[in-house]
This record gives sequence, structure tokens and C-alpha cells, in this order.
Amino acid sequence: MNGFDDIERQLRDWIGLDAATVGMGAIERAVRRRMQAAGIDDAAAFARLLRADTSARDLLVEEVIVAESWFFRDRQVFDFVADFAVTRAALPTRCPVRILCAPAAAGEEPFSVAMSLLDAGLTTDQFVIDAIDVSHRGLEKAAAGRYSANAFRNADLGFRDRWFTMAGDQSVLSERVRRTVRFEWANLLDPGFAAGRMAYDIVFCRNLLIYLTDESRRRVESQLDRLLAVDGLLVLGAAEPPIMKGDWIPAGTAAVFALRRGVHAAPEMPRLPRRSSPGTVRQATPAPAAAMPAPPHPATACSLEDVLAEADRLANGGRLGEAIEFCERQRGVLPPAPELFFLMGMLHQAKGDSDRAEGCFHKTLYLDADHQEAHLALALAARQRGDLAMAEKYRQSAARAAARREASG
Repeated sequence: MNGFDDIERQLRDWIGLDAATVGMGAIERAVRRRMQAAGIDDAAAFARLLRADTSARDLLVEEVIVAESWFFRDRQVFDFVADFAVTRAALPTRCPVRILCAPAAAGEEPFSVAMSLLDAGLTTDQFVIDAIDVSHRGLEKAAAGRYSANAFRNADLGFRDRWFTMAGDQSVLSERVRRTVRFEWANLLDPGFAAGRMAYDIVFCRNLLIYLTDESRRRVESQLDRLLAVDGLLVLGAAEPPIMKGDWIPAGTAAVFALRRGVHAAPEMPRLPRRSSPGTVRQATPAPAAAMPAPPHPATACSLEDVLAEADRLANGGRLGEAIEFCERQRGVLPPAPELFFLMGMLHQAKGDSDRAEGCFHKTLYLDADHQEAHLALALAARQRGDLAMAEKYRQSAARAAARREASG
């Protein structure tokens, strides 16, 4: 094994890096910069140094990792998380809301979370944010709380006026926001990282999995599963939900890239009325959307669990139309189920059909008035079309639903 191959393997072991995602050329350039700084001209000798000297290893990691971020990247994600956190904080047993951001980069994401929660009306004692990263340099920048114009790429920069002051060409973050985030150096691939930590209500792990090997993704997913509360929210990058192998289902609209653990039907589900009988879901649905197409052909009966799994498989394979068609066939055979209508809403949302998506979310609520994710999905949809009063109504409904479920155990 030559020196560069040895170093690539060490990076894979340390941080799970799949060299193909950044290119071996980029890795070799980073290695040569560190070799020059260390006064070493032989890659094999540098590889031996990395094994013996953790500071040399950390400096190389700084050169290799992709740490670019900015405030409120994908703004709709933070709006959805704020609604979720406000709902959570209304439950006395869930306050403070615990949030983890991993990785943290230079603090843009955890600070965006903090600003969104404060703007939503939470106080600093109602939430806790832990933020970790393997970059010492990034953590130092986060601690300083000073950012250049490159960290502000949104069209709406009202948050900068509220939470930053100018110092020359730098924007300095308010101390009130900075105090809400606890930064630490840590590695999600360290098996001991999750040991002894209380579960988190919300975990951000955005744009990390796409750089990892398959084995490292499996290990990180296992860590995330241990770190997340049973009914918590996992927020990923846009390309990452299909990467997950476990029992995860969408939470909120497709645009927020959030997941929660799968909740399957009990073996003995109550037999609810068919859609063709009096008092059907279609007749009772508030604010009905455009009529759904009839099932294209008869379906073979499956269990609800099997239907959800197959639709999820089709959607993760990019076959959204087939997934919707499959659900349409099966809903004509199965008893009406909120899980199925919610998944159909998510699929229509991913296809860009907001009317049918909202219709499905309303049907979900007809069958399960305490379906928190459906309330939040409708809140986000209302906010996106500018109906802030309706968005707040749905958010309050989500809070009440969560409170009732909490009270019922």
C-alpha cells in the first residue's frame, strides 16, 4: 500500500469519509499541503506521523472536510422545526426541548435553530442546543460568533437586523443567541459519543451522510437512532432521507427533509367504514381538495404495514407516481387509515401537487385528530402560501394534539 492509499484509509476510519465524494485529487492536494507544513516529502512517512500524532491528524481533517454552511439554509426547514419545538415545549414533561446539531460547521446551523426558536416565542430556558463537530477551526469560529457576508445568502435578511450588530465588515451575533448553544469537539463515529446522554427531541444531521462510506452511514444511523427520542424529529439534508436504511417515515412536507420513526398499525385495527358507505372520509373531510383519481385497477389486499413499506420503497427509488398509484389501489381495499393518507400527502407534496397533498392531510386528521405531523404539515403549507393566521391555528392544534397524547401516556 502506498502512502496516499494508507492516508485515505485512515481518513475513512477516522471520519468515515468516502474519498469518491470529494475526489482523490482533492485529498492528495490536502495531504501535500499538510506534508509541506510539516516538512515531510514522503507520503508513507506522513502516514506514519498521522497514526502517531492526533494533532497532525486533526489538521489534515480540517483540510479535507467540507464545512461550508450559511444561516437559515433551506428556511422552510427551520420554520417547521420551530413549530415542532413550540408544540413540544408546551408539554411540561418535554421542556426544555433538547436539540443536537451534528455537524455544527462554524455555528451557522445551530445558531439558526436558536434564532428561529426565539423568534417563535420560546425563552432561553425552554430549549437546549448541543452542537458538535470534528473541526477545531470551525468550533473556534462558532465561539467567536463573527461572520462575513458569505454566511448570509438568503433573500430575507431580517434576522440579521434583529440578532447581529456590525463591526467593520463582520456581523457579530447577539450574546443572547450565543448563550443558547453548547459547542464541543466530538465525532459521531465514536461509539462512546451517545453513552450517557439524554435523548434529543430534535436531531440535525444535514449533509454529512452523503460524504460517508456505506459502513460509516450505517454506524452514524445507529448513533442517531440511539440519540433521538422515541417520538423525536430527525432532520437531514435534501439528498439524505433515501440513504437511511432503518424504520423511518417522513415528518412534514417533502421540502423539510425530516424523518421520524415508523409507526405501524396494530395487528387488530378497528374496522372503520369504507369510503363507499355513509359518513365516508371523502364526505367528512374539511376543505376538500381536487378529487382523487379512482384506483386504476383492482388491488390485492395487503396489510397496512406492507403497503406503507412498499410505497416507501417505490418513493425512495424515485418512483413517486408508482407509489401514489399503488396507494390509491390499496386504499380501496384497506380500511381507512391515517398512516396511509399521511404518506399519500407526503407523496403528492413531493410531486408538487399541493392541493391533493393538503386533501390527504385533512383526511388524516379526520381519522386521527391527534396526528401531530399532519397538523404541522398543514401549518407549513399555510405559511408557505402566506396565510399566517391559518398556520398559527394549525400549529396550536398540533400543540393540543401533542398534549392529549402526552396525557394519555
